[in-house]
Amino acid sequence: MSNKRQKVSFLYTGFGVRAPKEVTHVRFHPGVAEVHEKAFQYCNNLKEVVLNNGLREIGGSSFSGCNLLQSINIPSTVIKIDDSAFMSCGSLKQVVLNEGLSEIGEDAFRNCTALLRIAIPSTVDEIDQGAFRYCNRLRELVLNGGLKKIGKHTFSNCISLQSITLPSTIIEIGPGAFINCSSLREVVISGGLKRIENSAFRDCTSLERIIIPSTVGEISDWVFDNCTYLREVVIHNEGVQVGGKAFYNCSSLERFKFPSLSIRLNNVIQAGQRDIEAKLDDIPAVEWRGGELSVPATSQQRRMPWGSMDTIVEVDKEKLYKIVQVITYYEIKEATILFELALWKAKIGQVDDDVELAGREACRIEVPGPVKETILQYLGYNTNV
Repeated sequence: MSNKRQKVSFLYTGFGVRAPKEVTHVRFHPGVAEVHEKAFQYCNNLKEVVLNNGLREIGGSSFSGCNLLQSINIPSTVIKIDDSAFMSCGSLKQVVLNEGLSEIGEDAFRNCTALLRIAIPSTVDEIDQGAFRYCNRLRELVLNGGLKKIGKHTFSNCISLQSITLPSTIIEIGPGAFINCSSLREVVISGGLKRIENSAFRDCTSLERIIIPSTVGEISDWVFDNCTYLREVVIHNEGVQVGGKAFYNCSSLERFKFPSLSIRLNNVIQAGQRDIEAKLDDIPAVEWRGGELSVPATSQQRRMPWGSMDTIVEVDKEKLYKIVQVITYYEIKEATILFELALWKAKIGQVDDDVELAGREACRIEVPGPVKETILQYLGYNTNV
């Protein structure tokens, strides 16, 4: 006797009807605007669903637990996929989300353990919490411009995800958004992001390098907690507010790089203020190599109540302050020189064209000492630098 399941087709007309549990194939009536809540929940034989154009909303838990469903194409007329709509569809490998979709609800695709790829349309501006949590075979994630916020635990425990690129439209990464993405090696953050919430990349143990754009104003506690392979952090805004536990247990992290300070330092040197390099040499452990400035990390061992020894890693704020102080001093010093030069040129313009060069030197005007000192003490930087 054959064990092959008999094909059971069903035409869904909406209006609150629920499909028989033995259904294998579903078509939607052209007039259906909404899949009602739990309409196909735990239809364990369901293999194929053809959704109609004109459908507007896929209700909460409507296909959750459909273990044999392998693919779904969401029509462009759908604007909302509600909470837990496809949760625990363990065989779902292919999901096509079309432009027009605006909302992906909480836990919408949670535990879809066969899902390999997902592309978020540009019409989606926020992905709710846990939407793709525990999609442990998800390898490719495409986030298109238009997305503004990644919610709490949205992609947590996606242990096969290796690389992500965040578009410039994203302004916030929610708490635990990528927690325990243990294969994640590369994160590209575009300018536009403002805030990284706590534990966003916690336990991303394959992450080796992260670049924080200048638009980021806050990195909360635990963001990179236990990223044990993280070796390099590049911060484009040296004034960013970094939580004291942001790099907790990042045992391989030794240095932070600040490109904006490197650019400012290079400009000062190019202007002729080369003695600044000697001043930097006086700050222990600060490195200036190949046009790149790096600041050492400080680390402290702390025994936790449960007995483990944890490492608290932070940028050495004292040394960072001294670097900013030195660079700012020399920038202001160079500005006063340029000011003197401008006055000198203005005086030269008042004399005859046949004035000899030696005579021109006599026209030089210096900024008075008290004025210089006032400028150089601006914002607390003094002439003892």
